[in-house]
Amino acid sequence: MKSVVIHAEGDVRVEERPVPQPEADDDVLVKVASSGLCGSDIPRIFAHGAHYYPITLGHEFSGYVESCGAGITDLAPGDAVACVPLLPCFNCPQCQRHYFSLCKQYQFVGSRSEGGNAEYVVVKRANLFRLPASVPIADGAFIEPITVGLHAFHLAQGCEGKNVIIVGAGTIGLLALQCARELGAKSVTAIDINPQKLALAKELGADQVFNSREMSGAEIQSALTEKQFDQLVLETAGTPQTVSLGIEIAGPRAQLALVGTLHHDLTLASVVFGQILRKELTVLGSWMNYSGPWPGEEWETAARLLSEKKLKLQPLIAHAGNAESFAKEVQALNGAPMQGKIILNFA
Repeated sequence: MKSVVIHAEGDVRVEERPVPQPEADDDVLVKVASSGLCGSDIPRIFAHGAHYYPITLGHEFSGYVESCGAGITDLAPGDAVACVPLLPCFNCPQCQRHYFSLCKQYQFVGSRSEGGNAEYVVVKRANLFRLPASVPIADGAFIEPITVGLHAFHLAQGCEGKNVIIVGAGTIGLLALQCARELGAKSVTAIDINPQKLALAKELGADQVFNSREMSGAEIQSALTEKQFDQLVLETAGTPQTVSLGIEIAGPRAQLALVGTLHHDLTLASVVFGQILRKELTVLGSWMNYSGPWPGEEWETAARLLSEKKLKLQPLIAHAGNAESFAKEVQALNGAPMQGKIILNFA
């Protein structure tokens, strides 16, 4: 089978590998149809961030069940599935409370074990979510990134009736924007420094967009005066500047959900930190995308929105192609962020 293998920092190769086979009773062999590159994969490829080398990454994938271990009775060959990459222990105090994202004894597909950037992959039954028949197989590769924003909404007790502000109009931000629109948000605003991304946010349903390179936090907050209450701010870009901006633009008693992962130290000016207190902000840390019962309402909601054709995915894709073209696009990043989703297609 073809597999996109990372051998060392920046060394991306397409190789022929043996097809893996189920060994345990709860193993499933999946024939991969579509697999997306995650922003978290970039430091694994270019910044010595992988747990081991060589490794086949890929935790955002969909495909078809090829064969199952003897203990599996609820899946059959041909079933369409999407990857649920976390494998918690299910036994620790965190897991017992359904805080699966906080499990300290977890495994993770495409990071701590081989992933879906290959024609076939073996995963545990708990790592698969059955796709509704009405969801195209390629769309299934987007379920995991969709659930990232939905988990923040889950922690915030929903977004219905709230003025949702998305800071960072990348893939996660634009998916969260569309979900908020469909889940009853009073308004949806997008903030970014890229005019093309802001234009796309508008096309995907944003009521307002602001370019934070051209406007200060105070100017954006002033422009949001009519939407200053009942705010839910999602920071999805994962930079010190956007975390600070999220605090600055938030209205009185707003919720601020921190979704983006920082790769540089954050230093807050005292006046910015003071706004957390003076505006009585609720700061929510959002990590991964799971709740109970496993894998959580986030996954059911994502599947429903896809099934009902409520989300536009194609405009988010920068490249989709075979293993060779996928590897070439990944290599060309050279550690820089994606400017749109890079998809590996085996279908």
